[in-house]
Amino acid sequence: MGLMRSLKRNILAPVFVSTPGAQSSPIMPGGTTPGTPSSKQKEKSSVIRSKVVVALYNYKAIEPGDLSLEKNAEYEVIDDSQEHWWKVRDAQGNIGFIPSNYVKEKELLGLQQYDWYVNDMSRQRSESLLKQEDKEGCFVVRNSSTKGLYTLSLYTKNPHPHVKHYHIKQNSKGEYYLSEKHCCASIPDLINYHRHNSGGLASRLKASPCDRSVPATAGLSHDKWEIDPQELMLLEELGSGQFGVVRRGKWRGSIDVAVKMMKEGTMSEDDFIEEAKVMTKLQHTNLVQLYGVCSKNRPIFIVTEYMRHGSLLNYLRRHEQSLVSNQGLLLDMCIQVCKGMAYLERHNYIHRDLAARNCLVGSENTVKVADFGLARYVLDDQYTSSGGSKFPIKWAPPEVLNYTRFSSKSDIWAYGVLMWEVFTCGKMPYGRLKNAEVVERVQKGLILERPKNCYKEVYDIMRKCWSPVPENRPSFRVLKEQLISVAQGLLVD
Repeated sequence: MGLMRSLKRNILAPVFVSTPGAQSSPIMPGGTTPGTPSSKQKEKSSVIRSKVVVALYNYKAIEPGDLSLEKNAEYEVIDDSQEHWWKVRDAQGNIGFIPSNYVKEKELLGLQQYDWYVNDMSRQRSESLLKQEDKEGCFVVRNSSTKGLYTLSLYTKNPHPHVKHYHIKQNSKGEYYLSEKHCCASIPDLINYHRHNSGGLASRLKASPCDRSVPATAGLSHDKWEIDPQELMLLEELGSGQFGVVRRGKWRGSIDVAVKMMKEGTMSEDDFIEEAKVMTKLQHTNLVQLYGVCSKNRPIFIVTEYMRHGSLLNYLRRHEQSLVSNQGLLLDMCIQVCKGMAYLERHNYIHRDLAARNCLVGSENTVKVADFGLARYVLDDQYTSSGGSKFPIKWAPPEVLNYTRFSSKSDIWAYGVLMWEVFTCGKMPYGRLKNAEVVERVQKGLILERPKNCYKEVYDIMRKCWSPVPENRPSFRVLKEQLISVAQGLLVD
């Protein structure tokens, strides 16, 4: 219950409020802060403006108390005390809860209001997205690897289908340009200019990719984690594993979900249900979103975000021919997993079963970590003890093999093995060696060999993950920075 402890610490800590140009002050009992003006003084001071947000996506309210969003419309925030669901008022005066990751504060909106802006999408994922679209002049603008700068990625079929990347530069007047002959006051103006004139680019800018995926919400509705199974339409089977069968589903006929139907007797159900309430509040671009559970009947259903391309392991094996030569895309997959794990680490969560089979791939080559924390609730001795045949020995460090001692550092070891899986396009670690032989190798300090074609710099990071001393392994936060640095050094932005 690492997150619960973290939340309790946050609840007990003093709350900080901030105003522009002022230092944050702890709120004291009764709601005042040291040196806070009296109510009479407050009356004299100017009224604080309400926060206005703009919808980045459409959102259809289904549950009572929620509010629908219309893309690009403005909403007044009434209550943003909860992290993931805010209470807002629309232009007609309707009030309700909306997912906070679907809106952006108007004053901070910047480029996010434009469909062609894809934020932190990597070079490799932008290329993959534009090639899938396969339209001349299709383009996106993304954050450059150099902080504060932007890159235009443009698809052209001339003389052959490929993606060209252009840095958006600024001159001494602060004007933006791709070619010094054609400068504009803002990036949107620059994009608009090149929609009508190629101006030195390989093609005129014609369209941005359609069907952009919307982010998952923390739960299917405000304060909802118990889901009525009658509202789920179960469709085709996606796979089966240790916990049971996974099927694609539709919630209330509209929202795609994955439904994990737990085998009875495989897990400590009551403990997991309590934890599920907290786990729905874990939200990150690179974590598979837990929407909730159906716990009133047996078997229990775990309802999560649906990821269309399935497990990372199967994806790597299916696309080996195209991926094996694209080391940049493989490195990007590793960075995405690392970002998700850094978030879990920050919330004191230990995965315990990190591997390519437990990560999923969605649209736009998004990779997300799944099944985090689930291993804690398994009752099967074959799965939970290092002597068991189902135990993931090939991903386990010495301290887990010897003492079943799990920590964020044991997750780091497993992450190194996952990187090896990615750069071998889904090969089995240690080949055909039996579990007992793997344990012997690990205890002798022998590690996996460098995958063919894998950058030396990437393999050096894998080796850091496999230090026999847990304290010597880097954190996920540090790993993420190192991997991004390697990507910047090896790949032209």
